[in-house]
Amino acid sequence: MGIVYIPPNPPIPPSQQPTVSVYASVIEPKIANTLVRRLNQIAPLENLRHVKRVRKQCLDGGKMQLTVILCLACENGSLSGSMPKDIVELINSYQLSAFVTKVCKYAALSKEEWEEQCKLWPTSYHPPTYNIEGITGFSEEESQLIFSFMKLAIRLATSTNDQVVNAAVIVDPSSKQIIASACDQIHSWNTTVSKTSLEPGQLEQSAVFTSCLTPVVGAMLNGSAGRSKQLTDVSCLHPWHWPQPQLLASSSFFHPLRHAAMVAIESSAAGDRLLFPSNQDIRNQCSHEDDMQSVYSNSPAKRQKTVPLEVVDSEPVDNCSIIVGPEQVRPYLCTGYDIYLVWEPCAMCAMALVHQRIRRIFYALPNPNAGALGSVHRLQGEKSLNHHYAVFRILLPEEELMFGRREGNVYWYNCCENDK
Repeated sequence: MGIVYIPPNPPIPPSQQPTVSVYASVIEPKIANTLVRRLNQIAPLENLRHVKRVRKQCLDGGKMQLTVILCLACENGSLSGSMPKDIVELINSYQLSAFVTKVCKYAALSKEEWEEQCKLWPTSYHPPTYNIEGITGFSEEESQLIFSFMKLAIRLATSTNDQVVNAAVIVDPSSKQIIASACDQIHSWNTTVSKTSLEPGQLEQSAVFTSCLTPVVGAMLNGSAGRSKQLTDVSCLHPWHWPQPQLLASSSFFHPLRHAAMVAIESSAAGDRLLFPSNQDIRNQCSHEDDMQSVYSNSPAKRQKTVPLEVVDSEPVDNCSIIVGPEQVRPYLCTGYDIYLVWEPCAMCAMALVHQRIRRIFYALPNPNAGALGSVHRLQGEKSLNHHYAVFRILLPEEELMFGRREGNVYWYNCCENDK
């Protein structure tokens, strides 16, 4: 078992990292400071800020040799006719001997990439600086808790009668309590999922679920008739599967957008409205009362005040006597929460989790066709978004992630197939 951090950008194998050509020259240490200051003025390396201007090498005998990057070279790496005039004057002034070498074009995304880059030319490496727990690793206690929540999600995903679906569990990591849980509800036979949802009070049972999950899942997967469950109803795996006529005709209830993550978000929002009644909820109630009064008095209703939701009033709103105390301030959506998904979410669910301000996403199985957090896209690295979360994949034993094998019309999914 393990937890793997999925970086915002796809890693590039060290042997395949793109490079650019630069002019360089060996220099005397005594002129290094003066020369580097002058080079930064006339030929700054704007697009190569990760590349160090000077390389130090220890030669045989302990002598130190300094090599400096003069400027970018032309594409063909020729020394003739492509060097800026100021650089040529500098070379002549210090009697330098220029040559062409390669440096890595992009900054390293991992320590391994950085080590490989430095074999060509030294670069700088800056690990992620945003403060999200887990990027640099988890403690043993944290890991066991994460595994427990993921196994609860797997249990929920396999709790229906005939299908394996995706499941989502939203957790408040500060209190270690489940905020909401849900399965896919795109078909009528999934409308009973509320009976299998995991309530916050069930968190105390996580240790029991962890120890006995394997036989429970095995029994659910095999079924009394020994049949494997089908995976055609995992909504994020088949986000474009819903327009098929046979699906539309065979379901009395059908909603193609009710993926597990979306249903869990809806449940979390409904809980927030009950626990933290906002000023808007109070105004809506007052508006209804004013409308009723205006009907009987034949006078127009009062125009409602526009108070931002984040502002908590200590005075009644309009004619209402309801007071919202500071302890009842509603948090902004799912800020700071974690979500556990059996399958990697599609683009729709991943963007919904951006809007919900989810802090960390954990999933067990990749989504090779429509995955938005590593398999096909990496929305967590999209710079234009106004919120970014950390994404982790949980590696569980293969026997806990086998949902049958393909025999005839029976579908199977094995996470190991995507790791080869």
